Amino acid sequence: RREPLALINLKKKNEETGEEELASRLDHCKAKATRHIFLIRHSQYNLDGQADKDRTLTPLGREQAELTGHRLASLGLKFDQIIHSSMTRATETTEIISKHLPGVRKISTDLLREGAPIEPDPPVSHWKPEAVQYYEDGARIEAAFRNFIHRADAKQEEDSYEIFVCHANVIRYIVCRALQFPPEGWLRMSLNNGSITHLVIRPNGRVALRTLGDTGFMPPEKITRT
Repeated sequence: RREPLALINLKKKNEETGEEELASRLDHCKAKATRHIFLIRHSQYNLDGQADKDRTLTPLGREQAELTGHRLASLGLKFDQIIHSSMTRATETTEIISKHLPGVRKISTDLLREGAPIEPDPPVSHWKPEAVQYYEDGARIEAAFRNFIHRADAKQEEDSYEIFVCHANVIRYIVCRALQFPPEGWLRMSLNNGSITHLVIRPNGRVALRTLGDTGFMPPEKITRT
């Protein structure tokens, strides 16, 4: 939806100016800024909780979120917003991180909730959700990718820095889609709790992966993948 040529109604092209006007309109629709996307996996949480509201962060998980928040703050960047999954563990992680980034607005969304994005290839024996879950979750997570991962709007003048706090399956799928890798390979990656994945989206739509699942800022005894 942000490829310049796709934003122009070619039927309205002025026949007198022809290609010259088309070039001018294309320039008007081209992105000028770079988007930096920081995908944060939620911290360790209580696996024994039956409902989402019971799956709160563990004491270690809260420590991890503090470390992640401190790391993000230390980068010295002007973050524009924090968009987070509406699930309890992501919301709690966001609240802790946001203490280190005062003034940055927070937005909750159901699109980033955990789920089964697409059947993994090769398959794994320890995780086999019902087939219907792929159709329900997959459409939602794909919608999250299309809604959030794109080049900057043509009106955006300065580079932006955005944080997304969500879940391992969602992040892994988004990384595959953003890099144009087969999305079925999403489960081949592993992400630690509280890890930082950094995507860069250039004005021409090209995407680069700066870091994947970085937790080098955490002491080894604080690192988990639950």
